[in-house]
Amino acid sequence: METVKVEIPVMAEVFARGEKPEYLFWVGCAGAFDDRYKKVARAFAKILTHLKVSYAVLGKEETCTGDPARRAGNEMLFQMQALQNIEIFRNYEVKKILTICPHCFNTFKNEYPDLGGNYEVIHYVQFLEKFIADGKLNISRSLLKDVPVTYHDPCYLGRANKIYDEPRTILKAVTSNLVEMDRNKSFALCCGAGGAQMFKEAEKGNKEIFIERTEDALKTDAKVIATACPFCMTMMTDGLKYKNKEEEIKNYDIAELVVQALGL
Repeated sequence: METVKVEIPVMAEVFARGEKPEYLFWVGCAGAFDDRYKKVARAFAKILTHLKVSYAVLGKEETCTGDPARRAGNEMLFQMQALQNIEIFRNYEVKKILTICPHCFNTFKNEYPDLGGNYEVIHYVQFLEKFIADGKLNISRSLLKDVPVTYHDPCYLGRANKIYDEPRTILKAVTSNLVEMDRNKSFALCCGAGGAQMFKEAEKGNKEIFIERTEDALKTDAKVIATACPFCMTMMTDGLKYKNKEEEIKNYDIAELVVQALGL
């Protein structure tokens, strides 16, 4: 097993040395503060180090993109946060942004241009799929090759940005046993946390959305539910706990599965 020593380069320190990284790795609020998603941020950093990618993070200079504020209706707060980020990006001459969160990805890609923030924004599944296509990321000796895996499409990757094939290409490199839920791709059901629903109490109804979506996943008999979004990960994990399935079925982010498959 290859041991990758990961030292995360920080943009201010890199710039102070007179260097300019190719990519800004945007960690996001979940990657910075949520204990579960910190593992995903570390996993992607391991992959970047393994691939010898030129990147840096903002560290303490990173704040929220403003996505939850806008979704909750606080447009002024969104614009304040966005303009602050755009100024920081300008200072560091940022041209390319790598994200692990589809909400951050969507906001940078589709909403920042209205405020003068124009960048090449890449979600990590697009990034890794390209490395696989170019032959620079070989996961053919995957440790998970026979494990049945199902994939939940995040709304902000799927319906919002039509990114369906890339995550599946990566998963097919990780396992030979990818099983689809009945509702998938453009017909996939939301995890129930998007649109700032993550931060409010459930409304009246017969069943919460995350339970319905977890049931979709359980019908596949997969041993792993793969996600590519911090919101989706929280809801799928909660769904497995609600169904008392957390011991026999695991929820991993695609980045974590790639790290496991590579033995990093």
